[in-house]
Amino acid sequence: MTITVGQDSSGARKTLQSGGSSVAYYSIPAAEEAGLGDFSKLPAALKVVLENMLRFEDGKTVTVDDIKAFAEWAQKGGKNPREIAYRPARVLMQDFTGVPAVVDLAAMRDGIVALGGDAQKINPLNPVDLVIDHSVMIDEFGNPRAFQMNVDREYERNIERYTFLKWGQKAFNNFRVVPPGTGICHQVNLEYLSQTVWTDKDQNGEEVAYPDTLVGTDSHTTMVNGAAVLGWGVGGIEAEAAMLGQPISMLIPEVVGFELTGKMMEGTTGTDLVLKVVEMLREKGVVGKFVEFYGAGLDHLPLADRATIANMAPEYGATCGFFPIDDETLRYLTNTGRDKDRV
Repeated sequence: MTITVGQDSSGARKTLQSGGSSVAYYSIPAAEEAGLGDFSKLPAALKVVLENMLRFEDGKTVTVDDIKAFAEWAQKGGKNPREIAYRPARVLMQDFTGVPAVVDLAAMRDGIVALGGDAQKINPLNPVDLVIDHSVMIDEFGNPRAFQMNVDREYERNIERYTFLKWGQKAFNNFRVVPPGTGICHQVNLEYLSQTVWTDKDQNGEEVAYPDTLVGTDSHTTMVNGAAVLGWGVGGIEAEAAMLGQPISMLIPEVVGFELTGKMMEGTTGTDLVLKVVEMLREKGVVGKFVEFYGAGLDHLPLADRATIANMAPEYGATCGFFPIDDETLRYLTNTGRDKDRV
């Protein structure tokens, strides 16, 4: 797809040679050199949001003052509740909330045709993945054919829904459907859909690399933060707005750091760890805040356990629990078949 980037008045856009080709990116150090402020003390999660501001700075929805506000955030001890316009890279939906969104798109096409317009102009402007995971019921169990029989019966029960979704996938740009039986949407997102870094052509035809970010119509969308992908759950209306290219209005969040040291004792699991993390963060109070995990303990924490901790952000009350990119992130991307040049 094509992304529409801003005017880059600060000159933060730079070029990187990768895989035998050049790709543009938006550099935070370059923004510092342009005099927009000192961003060196920002946590990694906020640097992802700041890159979003640099990439979409257009003088209207995102201004230079919005960018400078991130430096002021650090100067004020991590508090600067300025309202910003944030644009996630993509949208994740599950069937119970995603199907009505596709119905809305179809209704908009009918509406524009009734007004004499072109129905083909109604499309998601941001990539949308609709994962069918809530609908399948368990009719058969305890035999080798149970899985396939349950999926087959799901298609039989809801044939009209799947006929409609198949039409939608063909009719709309930037819209994909993951069929029933593939897995829970958060696991599918983590293992297959997320890339940590995306590349797309901008309006001038140049390749641009940028962080993978998303919003999803499920509170546990936060699971993907374990792979350094910034994402959280939103309501259906917000998700539809993001799908149609509208920015999400939000305040620059407070960020609570959570230091991990040492390594887990033999016999303990990620579940044991996450229960303790939830207990500590509930006691601290992190509602409406980002939590960022850091420290030497990350060297001994596999990505599966990170995803478990990130998945439980709704339980400890945070908007998300973010793990920055490190060697474990790259190892996971490689082991799950991501493109080597992208890694």
